[in-house]
Amino acid sequence: MKFIEITGKNIDDAIEKGLKELKLEADKVEVEVLEHGSKGIFGLGSKPAKVKLTVKHDYTTVAKIFLKDILDKMDIQSEINIIEEADIIRINLEGPDMGILIGYRGETLDALQYLLSLVINKENKDNDYKKVILDTEGYRKKREETLIRLANKLAYKVNKYNKSITLEPMNPYERRIIHAALQSHPHVTTHSQGEEPYRKVVIELKG
Repeated sequence: MKFIEITGKNIDDAIEKGLKELKLEADKVEVEVLEHGSKGIFGLGSKPAKVKLTVKHDYTTVAKIFLKDILDKMDIQSEINIIEEADIIRINLEGPDMGILIGYRGETLDALQYLLSLVINKENKDNDYKKVILDTEGYRKKREETLIRLANKLAYKVNKYNKSITLEPMNPYERRIIHAALQSHPHVTTHSQGEEPYRKVVIELKG
């Protein structure tokens, strides 16, 4: 759980500075007073107040803090939009240079989504797992449409030439799209083979 320790002229001043640094409202943190501070005599020997601000485990807050830290380190300017549903947190990033964030076939975006999922669910005391979907520029939808078209095109070839086809390695998310796209196909079936991260989808004739 993220926290900061910060000093100020008094407790209120320290809390205000801490909230400003975290970019959070007061209800998003827990405050622990470490040192009350003192004014000293005639301004001499004064000691600042010191507080510890701990970010409450609010999924939206945790996600924003984590992403902001990562994006700042990558020198990427982005607006973070989050929609929290019952068991899913949907996050969309908007800004310039999103291609860098997506990476080759979404590898960077997938890696960031995986790390974010770990961070969000790490301190979940209620075992209430939250699925994280991180997207930008509608990439997920576009990639899904591309994979569905590919699946149907290859299924046609498998049926026409009576020869199985093995696709290139894909992550679990993309393999599920291929399997789902051909699940009800009348002539072909699919299965995965190999070990991660080189696991592949195989399309072959039924029977």
